[in-house]
Formats: sequence, structure tokens, C-alpha cells
Amino acid sequence: MTWSANENRYRNASFRRTGNSGLMLPPVSLGLWHNFGGQADYSACRDMVCGAFDLGMTHMDLANNYGPPAGAAEETFGRIMKADLAPWRDELIISTKAGYGMWPGPYGDFGSRKYLLASLDASLRRMGLDYVDIYYHHRPDPQTPLEETMGALAQAVRSGKALYAAVSNYDAPRMLQAAALLRDMKIPFIANQVRYHMFDRWIEDSLVQAADESGVGLVIFSPLAQGILTDRYLDGIPADSRAGTAGTFLQSGDVTDDKLDRVRALRDLAAGRGQTLAQLALAFVLRHRCVATAIIGASRMSQIADCQAVDANMSLDDEELAAILDILG
Repeated sequence: MTWSANENRYRNASFRRTGNSGLMLPPVSLGLWHNFGGQADYSACRDMVCGAFDLGMTHMDLANNYGPPAGAAEETFGRIMKADLAPWRDELIISTKAGYGMWPGPYGDFGSRKYLLASLDASLRRMGLDYVDIYYHHRPDPQTPLEETMGALAQAVRSGKALYAAVSNYDAPRMLQAAALLRDMKIPFIANQVRYHMFDRWIEDSLVQAADESGVGLVIFSPLAQGILTDRYLDGIPADSRAGTAGTFLQSGDVTDDKLDRVRALRDLAAGRGQTLAQLALAFVLRHRCVATAIIGASRMSQIADCQAVDANMSLDDEELAAILDILG
């Protein structure tokens, strides 16, 4: 069936600036970490990607190793791009990453110039793209000099194969060092993609302040704690859920009774605001000025639509925030 983008896709959409850059991102972005690999139903993947864009969700986040198998999510996205989204390429922000194990031998992991530039070429081939908008180093490399890794990102930008450089999973000191190196190279360094949600608030210690002061945007992944901060597990662990599926990062042991009691209390608080639990969890993450976007995963279009609706109410007053923190303990 031929697809064409919704003409009203921006009618109710809002956007947030990424650090001090000119790049605007939607409050909620679609991540292809799970559910877009080689065993995924292509029709469902297509419906989610195109449906997200129809809602004004312009940012699609990938990585070289997303699958399974590694590379499969980029291949799936490439099929959708070619079949449906190509006419709207200039309206899309497409990001990918390299830094985790991708191929055998010493040149397919971590942060060498060899790995990052070869991986970017392979990602572009899989997606059928001339360039990505954001290219991330996916994780710190304790062995490779940071100057080499940032130099590889700089080369990716200078070559035109990426528009912006970014990092992921960097703590505050390393992020500031990376920012300084790229600033000296006159390369647009715009974001640090990190995990953050109500049950994992590590970025509040120093990273939020560092991002504010340095003009680097934070891009949040796992804002819903891989589904715990939704209604997904309140009545048990579904067989088709992440916690119910072997080989995923979320294990059944992560879904504890104590955590679920807190989730129920948060759900009640959300209901008092006229929101779903997922929307409240996203509002909590997006309350920081330095947060440019929160990346969600999804297995069905209804989840994407629910999360995108946080756009209607992203503010938390002092009393509501205090209530949330009291529940979290």
C-alpha cells in the first residue's frame, strides 16, 4: 500500500533546541534498539516508523549493532526509507552510533579511528543514505586516546557523511573533555546520549549541570525503564514483553514488588494530572532544560502515540515534583 506523510504532522508538534546548536528535536524520538531486527515483522516496523513521522516525530535513532543480528535495524530502516520516507529526507533527523562490538578482530569495537570511520560507511550502506544527521561514539574507550576518537568524529563531519558529532554514555568530565577537543577542531558537537529515568537518576549528580554550562544537549534513552514505567508489568510479566523474553537487557528479576508498588503510586499521580504513567515518566525526564529529547522504544503504534501525547503537558510544578520524589524514596 502506498504511503504518504500526513499533511498535518506539525500541527500539534513542538521542538526543543539541542544544546547551543541550531538543531531542534521533538520532545520524544523513536529508537530502533529493539523490535526492528531481522526477526521483526516488517509491516509493523514500517507502520511504527511512518506513523511516528505522521505525528511530527522527526528523529529516528539507530546504532550499528541494533538488531538482532547486529546491523539488522539499520537494514530495516533502510528498506522503509527507500520505500516510503525518501521524499521527506530533509525533514528527518537520523542518528547512528559506533562503539560496541560489531565484527570480529581488533578493528570492530570501541573507539579507534579505523573502527568509527569504517562503521559509518557500513551504516550508510545499510540505510541507503548519503549522510546521517548525528553520528555518536557509543561508549567511552579506556585504551584509545580521546583525541583520536574525537578526530574520527571530526573527519566524519568534514567528509559530509555526518552533520553533527555526539557521544553516548559519557560522564561529565569526559563529556567536557570531548566538547573542548571538538570545539578546538571547530566541529559542531551537540549531544551526549545517556540513560535516565525515575529509577536511575545518576545524571542529576553532575551531568545536568555540566550540560547546561557547556551548551551540550542531553539525549535520553530508556526514559520508561524499558517498560517498567508503563502499565506493562502491573498485572504480571507478559510472555512477549522485554522482561519475559530471554536475551534482553531487562530481566524478570528487575521487576520487583517494591518497584511495582512505586509504579502504581506514580500511575495514580499521573491520573490526577490527566496523563498516563508513561507520559508522566517522560515529563519527569524532559523537565531539565538541557534535555533535548527522550528516545522511546515501541512494539506497537499505540505506544508511540501515547508517548507523543506528552507534548500536551510537559510541565511539573514544585508540589508535583516533590510528590514524585517522595514516592521514589
